[in-house]
Amino acid sequence: MDPKKGKFGLFVFLLGLAVASCKVTQPYQSAPVRTDGLYRDVSATDTNSLATLRWHELFTDTLLQQLIREGIARNLDLKIAYTRIQQAEAYYRQSLAVFYPALNGNVGITESKLSEAQGFGIRNNATQYQLGLTTAWEADIWGRLRANRRASLASLLQSEAGARAIQTGLIASIANYYYRLLALDEQVAITQQTVFNWDTTVTTMRALKESAVVTEAAVVQSESQRYVAEVTIPDLRQSIRETENALSILLGAPPAGIPRGRLDDQRIDSTLQTGVPAQLLANRPDVQQAEQNYRYYFELTNVARAYFYPALSISGTAGFTSLSFVNLFNPISTAASIGAGLAQPIFNQRLNRTRLAVAQAQQQEAALNFQNTLLTAGQEVSDALSLHERALEKMRIRSNQMIALRKSVDYSQELLRNGFANYTEVITARQSLLQAELGSVNDRLQRLQSVVNLYRSLGGGWRP
Repeated sequence: MDPKKGKFGLFVFLLGLAVASCKVTQPYQSAPVRTDGLYRDVSATDTNSLATLRWHELFTDTLLQQLIREGIARNLDLKIAYTRIQQAEAYYRQSLAVFYPALNGNVGITESKLSEAQGFGIRNNATQYQLGLTTAWEADIWGRLRANRRASLASLLQSEAGARAIQTGLIASIANYYYRLLALDEQVAITQQTVFNWDTTVTTMRALKESAVVTEAAVVQSESQRYVAEVTIPDLRQSIRETENALSILLGAPPAGIPRGRLDDQRIDSTLQTGVPAQLLANRPDVQQAEQNYRYYFELTNVARAYFYPALSISGTAGFTSLSFVNLFNPISTAASIGAGLAQPIFNQRLNRTRLAVAQAQQQEAALNFQNTLLTAGQEVSDALSLHERALEKMRIRSNQMIALRKSVDYSQELLRNGFANYTEVITARQSLLQAELGSVNDRLQRLQSVVNLYRSLGGGWRP
């Protein structure tokens, strides 16, 4: 055969393999997801987003900042997430190593009993000594190893996004628990002040009873209402203790008291900018996690396709083999071999088809999960915006309500002292004022928590 024709034929063969390999694995394309209209009743065009703020820029309370720092440093769920990153990094390094040949050393002694024919009537046993190296390497013609490497990278990025998602949730939980503690403290203070006011009212009722303005029933009724207010204090203190315990667990510490400020001192001076919904792909960690999960299964589908095509492997051995240990390192004991093989799957009990069908179904599942994660993110942003709006609305209404109720308490007490009002009017007015004051605390708490929830929903809190 003409050497030039042989070289040309080999070149054409290799070129054909290269072209064919390009068609086996597909370049990655992101899942077809929609981001339009994710935020209800919001047509945002401004790309400025609350999510780009660092957490210490949003939360200015120094005590809260210290708690968040402790949580990030010590939270056990976050530490577990970091170990998952380490595992994914190890698998990714392994996926890079498969491109290099495997090399093994072997030392062996084989004792054999020989038949007369095997020993040629001269010997009936033999001892063989071996010392050498073996190597094997698979050529990644169809891109299976490269696709597997990309899948490992997607898994690593997915675990990193998962850790960021845990951190955003952790910061939001710490802030929400902190604000809840401040609200409970405020409610205890309001209730204690109400109990004190009821003591004053009871004293007034007794004086009026001695003046025959009211009956003993009025005195007893006012005393019972004083206890109605006081009996709620133990429940509030129990809620404080449980909230402190839950927050301590987030900090990776045993249950303990939590240092904190006052509800009236809390300020979140930030415009609630949502940016555009498409920014969730870059800002929100669980959305990033879902996208990397889709990419992982996309590449596994490429791996499954490559199994249908022949695998080219090259192997070799080199070393010493001798029937005598004394001659093991003699040059005449040197042995070496090299070989190449091309294995084409023909019938393997439908394993390759099953692998491909499962991989394609998993890829579709990951795409649907990606879309669902985006929809959930849009829902959470919409809920947080609505919660903030409702909180502001209630705060405006509640402010007017409390002004009217305070006047009602003052007027009814004055009328009672002058004999123009029934004692039940005083009781009703004071009860209504207490409920309004407690409700006002809840309104302020709702506003603070709505900002926290919006910050988390937009993907804020993971940037250093």
